This record gives sequence, structure tokens and C-alpha cells, in this order.
Amino acid sequence: MNIGNVSEQSGLPAKTIRYYEDIGLVQPSRRENGYRDFAVQDLHKLAFLGRARSLGFSIDECRTLLSLYEDRERSSADVKAIAQSHLARVDQKIEELQALSATLRDLVVRCHGDDRPDCPIMDDLTPSDLAGTRKHPAGTTL
Repeated sequence: MNIGNVSEQSGLPAKTIRYYEDIGLVQPSRRENGYRDFAVQDLHKLAFLGRARSLGFSIDECRTLLSLYEDRERSSADVKAIAQSHLARVDQKIEELQALSATLRDLVVRCHGDDRPDCPIMDDLTPSDLAGTRKHPAGTTL
């Protein structure tokens, strides 16, 4: 199969497939004319990588998962450990985003959104140790 066929069937852009080849995740054979010749096994690997990346696994994690995918003697505990570690990072990021959302929501609620210059959002963005020295864009001290 050529890169266009593999791209269509795997759902990955040709550029991504070339990148995965460059970093050694897939190694299609080459025809005499230099064109890539992907085997069905390469297609399966690319689909696997596409799904793993869509779940947010890093390239390094994908490399490890791919080696486990190819290892029929693998331990599912190894696969689970990688997924658990990734899940912990996802959960941490969700907590951080929820805290960010709560802070922004509070600032938006507290801002009057009228013609007055005072604004809790701007106050929050101003470093407290510089509050007395910050310059307004017009050049006046706030």
C-alpha cells in the first residue's frame, strides 16, 4: 500500500505517517523507485498509534505501548501501569483546569462589566508586588 492508501485507511495524515517513520515508530519497506510500501501490519500499527495519540498518550508512551503491542508474551500489568500513570496525569490536569475555571468564573462574576475603570479581573492579573508601579497604557500610574 502507498502512503495515500494507508493515510485514508488509518485516518492519519500522510505528514504524521512520515513523522512516525522518521522517529522509527513504523518502518515501511521501499520499492525500487523509493516509494514507501506499507504492509497490513504497518496499517495496524498506525491505527494503533492514532488511537493511542487520540487518548493523549505521549510519543514515548506510544513507543512503549507499540513494543508491548508487538510482544505476544507481554504482561497486561505493564500495559495497565502505563495507562494508570497517564490517567493520573489526566486527572491532575482536570483538577488544574477546574480550579482555573472556578477562578475565572469568580472574576467574571465580580466584574461589573460597565463603564467604570475598576475591574477585579485586571486587579487579579496585576502582580501584587508591582500594583503601585504598574503603568496604564496611556502612561498614567494606576
